[in-house]
Amino acid sequence: MDTFPRPEPTFHVQQDAAEATTETLIAGFSEFGLVGLTAADYLVDHLEMEQTGHVSTAELPTITPFENGTPRHPIRLFTHQDRPLSVLVSELFVPPAVAEPFSRALFEEFAQTELSDVAVMSGVPIPHGPEDHRTFYVATEDYQRKRLAEVDVPPMGSGFVDGVNANLLSRAIDSSLAVGLFTTPAHAQAPDVDAALRLVETITEVYDLDVDTEPLRSFAEEVQQYYADLAERMERVQEPERAEDRMYM
Repeated sequence: MDTFPRPEPTFHVQQDAAEATTETLIAGFSEFGLVGLTAADYLVDHLEMEQTGHVSTAELPTITPFENGTPRHPIRLFTHQDRPLSVLVSELFVPPAVAEPFSRALFEEFAQTELSDVAVMSGVPIPHGPEDHRTFYVATEDYQRKRLAEVDVPPMGSGFVDGVNANLLSRAIDSSLAVGLFTTPAHAQAPDVDAALRLVETITEVYDLDVDTEPLRSFAEEVQQYYADLAERMERVQEPERAEDRMYM
């Protein structure tokens, strides 16, 4: 049995000097329905942002995503060319147990910059009906005054959040950094593109971004139709056939 205590995971943020001009950081993490991640990735793509940094860790089991045969860092920072805006895209799931050192690394990295507010996009897997398909917020009071006074986004009634979202909010309560969590009900399937679309539309309104959401809307309709067709197909499958067919889902 291993009796030696394991070291606390440490996170190291590496970024270009251009990040010092960032006033707003928008973040999306790999979690329920891949909602925040999908929304953040969409913003990066359609705002034509450039990668200017990444977050690394040595003590946490990691992944190495790749595209067209080229690997990339799983947690990346992107910067907008024409405005003081950065987006953090995390394809790596950050476990709640290491949320504190992760959040600490971000706060320390941006402490000496012009960063004034952070927006986190997230999906929450709660039972809900069509009337609940909207975005809610949990935000520090200074974030509410700064960003939410003139937008139609309702507050989340009551409850609690955990993990990175909770740690970022709790650190911001007693700091000069305003933090807002935008969350929307998410379905079990991934990606929940409808939920990601709601978050993109909300962030677009809050930060007055010029983002065309039609491509994501079309993709959401395709995904919705795919799962509807899959459910209909499974209802038609006889029970003996279903056992043989599950491995292909």
